[in-house]
Amino acid sequence: MKADHSFFYGRLRSFKFAIHGAYKLIRTEHSIMVQTSLSLMLLIAGFYFDISKTDWMFQILAIGLVLSIEGLNTAVEKIADFIHPDYHDKIGFIKDIAAGAVFFAAIAAVTIGLFIYVPHLISR
Repeated sequence: MKADHSFFYGRLRSFKFAIHGAYKLIRTEHSIMVQTSLSLMLLIAGFYFDISKTDWMFQILAIGLVLSIEGLNTAVEKIADFIHPDYHDKIGFIKDIAAGAVFFAAIAAVTIGLFIYVPHLISR
């Protein structure tokens, strides 16, 4: 019985750390602040245009993808800066690759947004 309790307690602690990390990202990283603001605007637009369930799923997936990849990019940058605070070509290369991953996620999200909202905007 104790193993189940410690397992459950461990999951609760992990959830607490995850919420704390998300809060730190939103409060300290400008790119996440901008992307969170854009996400909120898209959520409002979804209600305004009464998008379908399928469109909601794609929109939420796209928002989650961009915010998640941006969070990972931030973690890579922080680790790289900690390991090598001065400029170094290899660190710059690593940071550029991480930023490129965010770019791919953002392009996918913009494409999804266009598929969802352009028909609504044209029909108005």
